[in-house]
Amino acid sequence: MFILDDLLLRPFVGIIDALHSIALDELYDMEALEDDLKENQLLYELGERSDEEYRRRKEELEAELETAREVHERLSSGRVEVKR
Repeated sequence: MFILDDLLLRPFVGIIDALHSIALDELYDMEALEDDLKENQLLYELGERSDEEYRRRKEELEAELETAREVHERLSSGRVEVKR
């Protein structure tokens, strides 16, 4: 029974773990968020964004970037937990 579990379940679990990691990398793309922050700054400096809109968007992006950093830290340390 244990041999069948090892042969049938472990590869499946490994594939699921890899897909989960790839999905989190795509969802929390730190480079894209940093690019969005730069774009927001540039649009503000060019006068295409109001001060209020710039600050609101900057806060949103910084919060998303902090979340992305936490997710990537957990991925690299292997401490990813799935909450139900």
